[in-house]
Amino acid sequence: MKRAAAKHLIERYYHQLTEGCGNEACTNEACGSSPGFQRMDNNAAAIKALELYKNNAKLCDPHPSKKGASSAFPENSAKGAHNFSACSNGKMNLKDLQPTREDFRDLNYLTEEKVYEILSLCSETEDYSPLIRVIGRVFSSAESLVQSFCKEKQHTKEELKSLQAKDEDKDEDEKETASGSSTAMEVEPEASASSGDGSSNGENNIQKFGPVEVSVDIDAVRRVYDRLLSNEKIEAAFLNALVYLSPNVECDLTYHNVYAADPNYLNVFIIIMENSNLHSPEYLEIALPQFCKAMSKLPLPALAKLARLWSQYGADQIRRLVETFQQLITYTVISNEFSSDNLVNEDDGVVAATKSLKIVYYANVLGGDLDMDHNEEEDDEPIPESSELTLQELLGEERRNKKGPRVDPLETELGIRAWDCRKPLIPYEDFINEPLNEVLEMDKDYTFFKVETESKFSFMTCPFILNAVTKNLGLYYDNRIRMYSERRITALYSLVQGQQLNPYLRLKVRRDHVIDDALVRLEMIAMENPADLKKQLYVEFEGEQGVDEGGVSKEFFQLVVEEIFNPDIGMFTYDESTKLFWFNPSSFENEGQFTLIGIVLGLAIYNNCILDVHFPMVVYRKLMGKKGMFRDLADSHPVLFQSLKDLLEYEGNVEEDMMITFQISQTDLFGNPLMYDLKEGGDKIPVTNENRKDFVALYAEYMLNKSVEKQFKAFRRGFHMVTNESPLKYLFRPEEIELLICGSRNLDFLALEESTEYDGGYNKDSHIIKCFRTKCCAR
Repeated sequence: MKRAAAKHLIERYYHQLTEGCGNEACTNEACGSSPGFQRMDNNAAAIKALELYKNNAKLCDPHPSKKGASSAFPENSAKGAHNFSACSNGKMNLKDLQPTREDFRDLNYLTEEKVYEILSLCSETEDYSPLIRVIGRVFSSAESLVQSFCKEKQHTKEELKSLQAKDEDKDEDEKETASGSSTAMEVEPEASASSGDGSSNGENNIQKFGPVEVSVDIDAVRRVYDRLLSNEKIEAAFLNALVYLSPNVECDLTYHNVYAADPNYLNVFIIIMENSNLHSPEYLEIALPQFCKAMSKLPLPALAKLARLWSQYGADQIRRLVETFQQLITYTVISNEFSSDNLVNEDDGVVAATKSLKIVYYANVLGGDLDMDHNEEEDDEPIPESSELTLQELLGEERRNKKGPRVDPLETELGIRAWDCRKPLIPYEDFINEPLNEVLEMDKDYTFFKVETESKFSFMTCPFILNAVTKNLGLYYDNRIRMYSERRITALYSLVQGQQLNPYLRLKVRRDHVIDDALVRLEMIAMENPADLKKQLYVEFEGEQGVDEGGVSKEFFQLVVEEIFNPDIGMFTYDESTKLFWFNPSSFENEGQFTLIGIVLGLAIYNNCILDVHFPMVVYRKLMGKKGMFRDLADSHPVLFQSLKDLLEYEGNVEEDMMITFQISQTDLFGNPLMYDLKEGGDKIPVTNENRKDFVALYAEYMLNKSVEKQFKAFRRGFHMVTNESPLKYLFRPEEIELLICGSRNLDFLALEESTEYDGGYNKDSHIIKCFRTKCCAR
């Protein structure tokens, strides 16, 4: 037999005698796991292993609980080989017979089994200093962590057979002589240890992983943390190691581009983030802020891979990660006095934690219920640009957002958008940090957002951490600055052209013809120069005196909405049960009228006015570019949704019991039935148990998309005429856009009472005030 194969078999006999196979019911008398086995010291085990090898004795297969253990203990292998060599040469002395204390100074990486071995030795002596030193050495070195807790390569059946055939490759002549065994014993123990370690590491280095796969065994890391973090002294070792590790990792990522050279460098962040105590006060002071700074230096592909990996975690793990970063942000905010002179934007710890939280946010999106396919088609005709473009170029001003709205680079790398997720793993509200929102100077933050410099961080680039009120304030600044810019451009244009132009969007309307006057004027502006829609709105009612400081505009919007959305006009339908409006597919109004309605809604957002008009959520999703689906019928057409749901859940024979086909009927404004085939020849295609899902999907597609396609496209086009250069889609989710347009339906009368200032002799105990408060609370 070859030397390496012989040595390998003898070592297996040795480990079988000293450690056993792990099966408590083992019947092999030469196995340490056998109930009747008598324990022996290492030297006796070495001699016995030689005898078993010569007699070709039975070898146990490793039990699942022990698989991989032998290869995990290079020290044991070396020690065993040393004992074998001593026995075979007949030169044992007293030094060899004395037990030697384990020395882990040469241990450069950890495995789960190795940690348990060291922990067991420390528990016996009640001295945990060896384990603490090992943790401090390994967890303070990025190189050691990269190699630690790696997955074992799983061999296929063919590979196992091939390995077995190699072990059985014997030379018959050498088998008959005893010299074969003695020759095998001359192999140096150091060669044994190095060959065992090198093979595993070599496989990890050359093994390639997919966009989500990593080489680290995450379950093993979690089990190790669960065993060790209960010990305060060991936990302190993790803390101290992290303080030392973080600056080195930050330096590696900033100056040495280590991830490009070794993608397994990401293991450092995966292993550290599995520590469930990171949110504890001991870490929040120094260790976690420094580690977040290092994480924020990861290149974009690494951030994307980390997000994809975390997206496979459960909701509890995602929530733990969120709480870790949120605790750091909150702790830092309440521990400092931030103001306009001491901006929270300039705190490296808060900025780094926010950037790290962004990875978890996209992991939460990726791991949720994604809808990547149902996207609205882009408008056929581009929105016309301002005729002032040439003048702006002459003045040295480029057109704003010429390349389109801002898009997060990580979002692009992942190939998703936040609104592609119908339901995330945990609610979006968990990512909002209220203490941060309270101290954020939004005017300064907006400035940093527009400048886009690396030296100044804007929290508007991470809108998930901001609440709707804060984001609305950022949008308000954007709209106001845009208005001032249009006013300035108009003034300069007047100087060049020599004619007086209006710096405002002025609408003069008659109160009894508000719709006709307003829509005609807006239509002219949209056709001639859409940029005028971005000027500040001033409304004047003919024959009435007054200056529009916001109140007149709000009244104008209220009158327009009341008349446009009147069901008698026929442009929209109104559901009494849901109190929601929907586009009337049978409307006689042309597309231009719906375009003007979209302009009105855009102007309301642009001029910070709330409208009393309520659409189902699918309308706001469609404005963001997503088509309606079956589940969207729940709030837009609840009766139809329930009927189709019953059809999907029906347990009987659909074809015989319901007798419906792929032809549906709708009614026009006059109540006349209109037939529509969901498929070609739909009246002849029965709905069966097999095709009912197709029927439901096509029905929803027709009701939410095809039947109102012309009306909605025109409506969306008008809306985008006003908001196309706005960061609206970047900052807000569909449900938040609803808040912008119509406000919240949940009114906090307690907050109203606490913030009310009384005048004119009234106070909170006045009888009329009490009556008003009682009436409000009764609602």
